[in-house]
Amino acid sequence: MDYPKLRSIDIFPFEAAGQKAIGLRDPAVMNDRVLVISYPAFFVVSLFDGTRSLLDIKAEYMRKYGEIIFTEQLEEMVKQLDENYLLESERYQTYRVQMEGEFRRAEIRGAAYAGNSYEAEPGVLTEQIEGFFTDPRGPGKPGPEKAASSIKGLIAPHIDFQRGGPCYAWAYKELAESAPPDLFIILGTVHLPALNPFILTKKKFETPFGVIDTASDIVDNLAEQLPFDPFQDEILHKTEHTIEFQTVFLSYLFGDTARFRIVPVLCGSFHDVIAGGLAADKKPHLSDFISCLREVVRKSGCQSCYIASADLAHVGQRFGADAAPSPATLMDVELQDRAMLSHAERLDAEGFCNFIQRERDRRNICGLPPIYALLSAMDAREGKLLDYRQAVEPEGGSAVTFASMVFR
Repeated sequence: MDYPKLRSIDIFPFEAAGQKAIGLRDPAVMNDRVLVISYPAFFVVSLFDGTRSLLDIKAEYMRKYGEIIFTEQLEEMVKQLDENYLLESERYQTYRVQMEGEFRRAEIRGAAYAGNSYEAEPGVLTEQIEGFFTDPRGPGKPGPEKAASSIKGLIAPHIDFQRGGPCYAWAYKELAESAPPDLFIILGTVHLPALNPFILTKKKFETPFGVIDTASDIVDNLAEQLPFDPFQDEILHKTEHTIEFQTVFLSYLFGDTARFRIVPVLCGSFHDVIAGGLAADKKPHLSDFISCLREVVRKSGCQSCYIASADLAHVGQRFGADAAPSPATLMDVELQDRAMLSHAERLDAEGFCNFIQRERDRRNICGLPPIYALLSAMDAREGKLLDYRQAVEPEGGSAVTFASMVFR
């Protein structure tokens, strides 16, 4: 630990009681703990890159602040970070091996966010979700009538229910008023680094309403045809919320979970596509996966529906900007978001990706991978934007945008 190295974690500024601070959190360690440190302390932590010794860090701190930081202080910071599994260390590696082993042996992926991001008790959760439909921003309760055309796909947010619940409801009202599919391919965003562009699991998904069955036969068939191991980073399913949030709504709508199955797919980053100016279908293994997925689902004979669990822009200080987004900035973001989504309405996967590529992803669109995969894989004729929202966080000086869409 003489050369401490910070892991890839969430780092975000916030203000509490008039004091500015930095929060550190590892979303892969599911302990809901945020380590709060001061700005000078964060300067020190930012030097924990594995190449600097504690002596080097002391020297850089002196040059920055003109003050001495004692070795004992640095050692205490290292200890605190390591206790929270925020450093690359023997302690973290031991914990990760244990965590991965337990997850691989489990048959069911537990409801990681029940009682935190949404209510854990079924009756209370029912009331919570019904409130999203009847909220002034929501679409109203689903009616008994069924649409003539079946739903081929949905885009729904993956932002927390407290901020995005009514927007979710717009997508799921469409589903409730259509003939129910018996297979849902849920394309979730993965918020941690992954070795491959898509990650599968055969685990069933627990919700407060019951356990949802995963179509393990379809997952196996898909995995056998791929040129990479889609289970290599399966551990990322453990704490990623983007698929879990969609399963909660599906269980709420259909109740009897035996009526449908899911194929859970986490989608990795398209950073190399954006940064390298590549065509998305040239990304290694991407087109292979999408073509195999499309064919395997078709051959299954199931009435299928694709769901892209996707938020849109992430702007402001929490996401690397120098300042909080102004009203004018948010208006511009909305214009760009709607122009981008118009490509999705036209089922133009390449146009959707190219739009983000042309602006060098300056709005940080985290939903690019699942939306691109949905547009490329599903068999639909048209898309429709149902609802668009922006969640502004004044304390963090940032905003997240999201939308609901339906495809028939």
